Amino acid sequence: MQIRVKCECGESSCREWAIVELQGVVEAQPAFQDRIQDLEIGVLCRSSSQEKYTFTVGYHELSGSKVAIKKPLLVLKKKKLSDSEGLLGSSSNSSKIELEVIGIIRHRILFKTRPRALISRSEPQIKEKVNKASPSVQ
Repeated sequence: MQIRVKCECGESSCREWAIVELQGVVEAQPAFQDRIQDLEIGVLCRSSSQEKYTFTVGYHELSGSKVAIKKPLLVLKKKKLSDSEGLLGSSSNSSKIELEVIGIIRHRILFKTRPRALISRSEPQIKEKVNKASPSVQ
């Protein structure tokens, strides 16, 4: 079987992707098991330097760094083409498969340290100041 790989964007303008690598397991709560597709699990932020990242999941914050991958990876989208779509030299009625390049992965964001717990403190309550010079009303 022949599979064609097609890239119309060119290497210089192809979308840049990255892999987020975590140590351990990310488990969804039982209430979300059915709806895991497009589930937002946290917030990924990049600091002012291009190499440092933070990933906040609930009350936990992970610190990571950008690492280059030795061999770039392609992100592909599979397309089935029928003979009527203009395949030259094909005489069978079967469909052909074409892979379209939609991105290139050259870096990974590696979080290799334990998460830091984010503990929120309650706001200190400010008591009203009592002016001692004024008489108190009862």
